[in-house]
Amino acid sequence: MMTSLPNLLTLSRIVAIPLVVATFYLHGPGPRWVACVLFVAAAITDWFDGRLARSRGEVSALGRFLDPIADKLLVGAVLFMLAAFGRLSAVAMLPAVIILLREILVSGLREFLAELRVGMPVTWLAKWKTAVQMVALPLLLVGNAAPPVLHARAIGEIGLWVAAGLTIVTGWDYLRAGLHHMRVSDAAKDGKAAGGVTEGGR
Repeated sequence: MMTSLPNLLTLSRIVAIPLVVATFYLHGPGPRWVACVLFVAAAITDWFDGRLARSRGEVSALGRFLDPIADKLLVGAVLFMLAAFGRLSAVAMLPAVIILLREILVSGLREFLAELRVGMPVTWLAKWKTAVQMVALPLLLVGNAAPPVLHARAIGEIGLWVAAGLTIVTGWDYLRAGLHHMRVSDAAKDGKAAGGVTEGGR
């Protein structure tokens, strides 16, 4: 149901995207802090929506569809804007690219496995990756607007590297699981084809 509280929380993350993007076109430290607050609020909704859906018995196909999409859209938009506005160092562009490529890979795997009616549950390591991202990105959104003693940009870029490392590990785990199901699917098709030829020969 679209208007259930868990789904509304998920949709709020998508609504937050243009607001966060808009802050990049405003000058001064204020918009950076606004972007940080919006992102943190969106991250909190990510923590609550699934738990609320399960506790209230409101788990829906729409919610399962929207939840990972909302996360990827938000993270992708923030990384793109940080890069476009020169708020990432040249070196920090590498983990940003790794994270984006991994999200595309996992989305493709999920789509393929859905056709086979095979689920791909989120691992604990993937949850840690998401948690690190949700700490690193708001720090990068604030960047130089934060007090120098906080070293927000430096810590954010370190967090981005940590998230990228976890991204590689979890991406490989998902890819390996996907390849296994692909082999099983191909073997089943080959078996059916061979069975059909044998039966026809009789």
